Amino acid sequence: MATVKPILRIFDYAKAIEFYLDWLGFTLDWEHRPAGSPGYLQVTRGDITLHLSEHHGDCAPGARIFIDDFAGLPAYHAHLLARPYPHNRPGLDVPFYDPTALEMTVIDPFHNRLTFVERG
Repeated sequence: MATVKPILRIFDYAKAIEFYLDWLGFTLDWEHRPAGSPGYLQVTRGDITLHLSEHHGDCAPGARIFIDDFAGLPAYHAHLLARPYPHNRPGLDVPFYDPTALEMTVIDPFHNRLTFVERG
């Protein structure tokens, strides 16, 4: 089976690091940041791998990533709310499409949305 790695557009490297690594808890796997050039990096949290790009032609801001079967979502939600990140206070909701699931959407500084879902 192939592996899918979504590319999300970012505009500010420091804000991306603050959001994805410092707040969401992703790990920086690698980065390509030649002097004077836009950055491109890969971040991972468990089975979730994302590419973040400052390159104009890679993608448009405002994407939505649906992360299904995320185990431990209530604990992760509580962990995020306890962290010092004032720009995002996500809720934990039961989605309309599955009354046994929980869903949390976070919005990065570049208007990309990550929706985490745990199935009941």
